[in-house]
Amino acid sequence: MYSRTRIKMCGLTREKDVAAGVEAGLDALGFIFYEKSPRNVYPDFVRAVVSKVPPFVDCVGVFVDREREEVEEIVEYCGLSHAQLHGRENPKYCERVERFAAPCHVIKAFRVSDTSTRDEFTPYDELVHGFLLDTYVKGSAGGTGSSFDWSIISSLDLQRPMILAGGLGPDNVLEAISAAAPFGVDVNSGVEIEPGIKDHDRLREFVHTVRQADISRSAC
Repeated sequence: MYSRTRIKMCGLTREKDVAAGVEAGLDALGFIFYEKSPRNVYPDFVRAVVSKVPPFVDCVGVFVDREREEVEEIVEYCGLSHAQLHGRENPKYCERVERFAAPCHVIKAFRVSDTSTRDEFTPYDELVHGFLLDTYVKGSAGGTGSSFDWSIISSLDLQRPMILAGGLGPDNVLEAISAAAPFGVDVNSGVEIEPGIKDHDRLREFVHTVRQADISRSAC
């Protein structure tokens, strides 16, 4: 069990929301490089924003089935610390990004449903730094705002740190942490006014609730 749940906010499109996230005490900031997403951003914007982020706050690029060389170029240009891969990227692809985009590390995302099994994760165990679990919705690469049955997670016997995503917000993150005990949580639409526009009050409430959950866990 981890003593503190790490918090990432994804889908950032405005500098003022990045600043609010840093002020709220986020551990990581996520930027989506996927043109089909309403939260898509471009490297020049992210490079400018990342240059102002203080130390010890990670900056994460989210990619979906992008050419590996493009991922590596964006990671280097923007100064990202992690590449979060949400598509059909195979183990070899992940290994090469992890190796050649250093010091950037790979987080492999999986869309979880009641048919998910341990075998889906095993080939990646030694090649990535963590697994992100999102909700399976047919035809979507993630960011649906829907949660999944967290009781499934224990059956997956994950061998890497697990980041929980999918429909999290201030109203359910306490229950999610209690049920899944993740290394980290990833919030997006749960703290938004509209896609890409963050609600700073809900963000602060989310962070406060996560910290309260950590206090409750440490007291057990």
